[in-house]
Amino acid sequence: MANTILVGAQWGDEGKGKIIDFLTERADIVVRSQGGNNAGHTVIVDGVKYVLHLIPSGILRKGIMCVIGNGVVIDAVSLAGEIVGLRKQGIVVTPKNLMISDCAHLTLPFHRALDKAKETAKGKGKIGTTGRGIGPTYADKVSRVGMRTGELLQPVRFAEKLKARLDEANVVLKAMKAAPLDVKAAREEYLEAAKIIAPFLANTVVYLAEQVKAKKQMLFEGAQGTFLDIDFGTYPYVTSSNTTSGGACTGSGVPPNRISKVVGTMKAYTTRVGEGPFPTEDKGISDFLHGLGREFGATTGRARRCGWFDAVFTRYAAMVNGIDELAITNTDGLDTMDTIKVCVAYKLGRAKLEYPPSDIDALSKCVPIYQEFPGWKKDTTGARKWNDLPPKCRAYLQAISKLTGAKLAIASVGPGREQTILL
Repeated sequence: MANTILVGAQWGDEGKGKIIDFLTERADIVVRSQGGNNAGHTVIVDGVKYVLHLIPSGILRKGIMCVIGNGVVIDAVSLAGEIVGLRKQGIVVTPKNLMISDCAHLTLPFHRALDKAKETAKGKGKIGTTGRGIGPTYADKVSRVGMRTGELLQPVRFAEKLKARLDEANVVLKAMKAAPLDVKAAREEYLEAAKIIAPFLANTVVYLAEQVKAKKQMLFEGAQGTFLDIDFGTYPYVTSSNTTSGGACTGSGVPPNRISKVVGTMKAYTTRVGEGPFPTEDKGISDFLHGLGREFGATTGRARRCGWFDAVFTRYAAMVNGIDELAITNTDGLDTMDTIKVCVAYKLGRAKLEYPPSDIDALSKCVPIYQEFPGWKKDTTGARKWNDLPPKCRAYLQAISKLTGAKLAIASVGPGREQTILL
C-alpha cells in the first residue's frame, strides 16, 4: 500500500476509525496529524467496541507503529487514561507500538475551562464546541505561549510554568464569572499523567523521515472532516485545525511529495454536530436514524444532526483534498428507506450553485436541489462482496461516487471489520 492520507469528506463522524482499521492490514505505520481528544473513532473488532480519542486506530493491530504527530494537541490526562483503558481491554500499548511527538502542544485544564466559559458567554451565537479546550490550545500555539509535550520531561520547570499559566487563567475566569481552577490539584494530576506519557515521547519527524527512506507504508489518520477545517470549512462553525489532506503533512513533518494517495471517507447520507448551516438537514431522516440507535457522538454522546447526502459539499471536498478514492460508510443505515434523496446542486436566489458558497449567510439561504433514488429495501449488513449488495444499492453508491467526482473503492455495511467491501 502506498503512503495514504485518509480524510473525512463531510463534517466528521464519517467512520474514519473503522476504515483506518481496515486499511492498516496493509500498513506499517499509522500517523495521527491534527486535532485533539475532541475526536472519537469507534472501532469494533470481534464484537468488542473500542473508542479512541487520541491514539491512532492502528493500535488495535499487532505489528503496527502508531505515531501522534506534532500537529495534534494533547490532553495529557485524557491520553494517559486512554492508554490505561486500552491496556485493561487487553491491548498492548508500549513505546514499541506508540510514539508521541515531543513538539505536540498540550491541552491544559485552563484551556477546557476557558473553552466552556467562552462558549457559554456566546449564548445563541455559540459555535457548538465539545468543550475539550481544543480551540484555546491552538490559539496559545499560534500566539506562541503554548506548552509542548517535551516539557513533561522536565517536571520541575513544567510545574512552575503550569502554575503561572493557571494563576493567569484564574484571573480571566473570575472576570467571566466562571469557577476558578484548583492550581495544586491540576498540577498534581498533570504530573501523574506525565509519568505515563514520558516514555512515549520522541522526535517523530526524524523517525518518520527514516521510515520513508526505508520504504515503510504509512497511513495518515485525520480527525473531524473537511467542512470543519479552519480554512475550508463552514467558518466560523469549524474546529481549530486543518482537517484536510494538507494538514497531514504539516501535522506530521512528512513532505507532500512523499504522499501517494488520498482516500476520502463519507457516509451514504450526511451528519454534523454543533451549530451552523446544514442545507440538507431533514427532521424525518434524523428521527429515523436516531430511532435506530444510530448517530450519537462517540466523544460527547450528542445526537448528531442528520440529512440527505450532499454532493455539493463532497464535490468540493474531493477538489480541496485531491481525493483519489472514496470509502462510503453507513450504507446499511438506508436499508429500509423507500426513497432516498441526494442533493445535486443548490439554488440561491436565481443562481444554481455546484459548489458551496464561502459566505456563511449565503450558505444558510441555499435551497437543495434533489434527485431521488429508489431504496433497495433489503438488509445489506451480511454483504461481503460487491455483488452481494442489491442492484439498487450498487446503483446508489455509484451515483454518489460519480456526483462527488472520485472513484468508489470501499463500501461499508456495518461497524464490524468484516462488514467492509473492497472493490
